[in-house]
Amino acid sequence: MSFPLLTATAVLPAVGAIATAAVPAARRTAAKWLALLVSLATLVLAAIVLVRFDPDGDRYQLTESHWWIKDFGVRYELGVDGIGVALIALTALLIPFIILAGWHDADPLETGNKRWRPTQGFFALILGVEAMVILSFEATDVFLFYIFFEAMLIPMYFLIGGFGDRAHEHGEETASTQRSYAAVKFLLYNLVGGLIMLAAVIGLYVVAGNFSLQEIAEARANGSLDMATNTERWLFLGFFFAFAVKAPLWPLHTWLPNAMGEATAPVAVLITAVVDKVGTFAMLRFCLQLFPEASKWATPAILVLAVISIIYGALLAVGQRDIKRLVAYASISHFGFIIMGIFAMTSQGQSGATLYMVNHGISTAALMLVAGFLISRRGSRLIADYGGVQKVAPVLAGTFLIGGLATLSLPGLAPFVSEFLVLVGTFARYPVIGIIATFGIVLAALYTLVLYQRTMTGPVKPEVATMPDLRVRELVVVAPLVVLLIFLGVYPKPVTDIVNPAVKATMSDVQKKDPQPEVEAAK
Repeated sequence: MSFPLLTATAVLPAVGAIATAAVPAARRTAAKWLALLVSLATLVLAAIVLVRFDPDGDRYQLTESHWWIKDFGVRYELGVDGIGVALIALTALLIPFIILAGWHDADPLETGNKRWRPTQGFFALILGVEAMVILSFEATDVFLFYIFFEAMLIPMYFLIGGFGDRAHEHGEETASTQRSYAAVKFLLYNLVGGLIMLAAVIGLYVVAGNFSLQEIAEARANGSLDMATNTERWLFLGFFFAFAVKAPLWPLHTWLPNAMGEATAPVAVLITAVVDKVGTFAMLRFCLQLFPEASKWATPAILVLAVISIIYGALLAVGQRDIKRLVAYASISHFGFIIMGIFAMTSQGQSGATLYMVNHGISTAALMLVAGFLISRRGSRLIADYGGVQKVAPVLAGTFLIGGLATLSLPGLAPFVSEFLVLVGTFARYPVIGIIATFGIVLAALYTLVLYQRTMTGPVKPEVATMPDLRVRELVVVAPLVVLLIFLGVYPKPVTDIVNPAVKATMSDVQKKDPQPEVEAAK
């Protein structure tokens, strides 16, 4: 039997989470280093997965399959395609930076009630989320995927509600109430989506007789499994609803600004750059592959919702007073682009959407983590409380600018390529949708440049006059992300070479071909 590499990639952070939680309370620093070392070891395993994956080989590789609950047809079945490999690499890459950025975020608080923040628990929960997200990207059994799709909500609930942002304008008591509200809202929204998906998972088993993604897809392709049209549409809607909540897509998005606003900056990155990607990934892997006809039937409505997300999220970002909520609404706009690219049903659109998932994760991590460093220095999330920071902390301001420019998809930075591909792919089949979506780019430039102008330029406010620049630990977090943004902006080929064969297979699943350009015949 070959070494179960995919299992090891997920089990290592899970075991690390248990070990970190078991570290004695008095040895907080040891728990931090243990969590960091486990995340780096997981990154090494993810790199091995990336190296061993052959883009020109089978669709699903490094597969593992064992019976789990044989009486119910549930298997422990893993496999990765190019899209899954790219997102596993993104997840494993970001977790060490999240841990380093949050190095002091769970240290004990000296407040009126001397509330204790269990440091070990904070880092153990982050590793637990990493394990569940990686397994979600690997699972090719629908029921197995559902288990981890839902299970990741529990550690995220405690990370949001128990380890919220210390910078709050209304004091600790109000902050605690708002953290609890944000955590409960996050949990309820996603639980409702998960329960609806569970009904669809059961319905799929009744129709197909098993939970294996590959077996069901093959049966659909060769005609041995023929779903009634209405049945397929209802099952598709059950899956898509859960993924649209997780992504999130308008109007199911309202939990995200609360969760990101009240969480610490590293946990906010974990939410939008890692966990939320499971939703858009699952649209590609499960919705399009299991329900191709229903996916095409729902495409017009989904594209409309995606465009609303793009414009709505960008407009609300423009009007934000809170730095972290601005980034949250910007992410809603970006997820609109990703979903639009997926359902444009073109190879450019889907390649761009997959590349966008990777690039958005890196750019949002860069911007939000620098914003977190800024907020921790001033003790405020309000934009109005800043001004002239670039004069006293030029490196911080410079990295903040690069993160912001990546968010608005400036040419030369990684998100530009993916956003361009999404728009080209959408315009080729749905030109009106593509034209409307471009207004999101204009609004992105507005909210990003206004944010930078109000926080970094102008007279130096007294409260920021003594603000220190980025420290060594913070530079170690930010510098690699900036390098990646520039490298993938100039040379995205390493990622596109991995994801393009998987996109081609998905296009084949839905039996769609790229529209041919209309060229007037030469006279």
